[in-house]
Amino acid sequence: MAIFKGAGVAIVTPMTADGEVNYEVLGEMLEAQIAGGTDAIIICGTTGESSTLTDAEHRRAIAYACERVNGRVPVIAGTGSNETDYAVELTKSACADGADAVLVVTPYYNKTTQRGLVTMYNTIADASTKPVILYNVPSRTGIGIQPETYVKLAEHPNIAAIKEANSDISKIVETFSLVGDKLDIYSGNDDQIVPILSMGGMGCISVLSNVVPAGTVAITDKFFAGDVAGAAQLQCKYMPLIRSLFCESNPIPVKAAMAAMGYCENFLRLPLVPMEEDHYETMIQRMRALGINV
Repeated sequence: MAIFKGAGVAIVTPMTADGEVNYEVLGEMLEAQIAGGTDAIIICGTTGESSTLTDAEHRRAIAYACERVNGRVPVIAGTGSNETDYAVELTKSACADGADAVLVVTPYYNKTTQRGLVTMYNTIADASTKPVILYNVPSRTGIGIQPETYVKLAEHPNIAAIKEANSDISKIVETFSLVGDKLDIYSGNDDQIVPILSMGGMGCISVLSNVVPAGTVAITDKFFAGDVAGAAQLQCKYMPLIRSLFCESNPIPVKAAMAAMGYCENFLRLPLVPMEEDHYETMIQRMRALGINV
């Protein structure tokens, strides 16, 4: 059984002016996502600024999301790290706190080999009591999981899925050809939702869904209902906004968008800084063109 099918949100982590995680606002955002039909919550991923959360914040945010969501949709916890022992401990903690699955990014900066990736992922999967989603985002981490490596990783019973945020669509197609019948594959890039669904993808883990949860869900719902043209039409409809959401490093634009919608303050942790003004104005125009109240 899939961890989830459809559109999951890679939710932002709201913060106060003094840099603290705002759990009250996080709760409001979780409720808004569930009300919008989101199929899964991904907490403490890239969009959640996981790399600059303290260990205590990281663990508390995961536990808070699990408790607040309370089984209404799956909660997937980001537990990856470039330090494998820490990823193991964070994975154990997330599983104990009720996460339905864990999302484990490739190690960054270390630049291990493909054999190192297999060893690392198997070590984390051995420690997990919940399904593991492999997170491939080479533009950020400096290393990508090769299609042949997925074949080896698919042998582990706890490794269940892939979040593919690789812009090389040819490699994604090759991955489907090798392990599409063994691992569920989710789009990790909002501009590739329908293309990946068309190859047999199970859904998406989306930044766009922070801003338009119902609209993102509609893309996957239409596709799975057989309305491929309708799903493609929605993909195209949201492309200008998607371009704005990724015109600067994620989550800089989406934090600004959520602040403009009144969900949270536009506070990020260094080295991330607020969006450039010209980019911001373009994004706001595109949001208004979609009927989003900003």
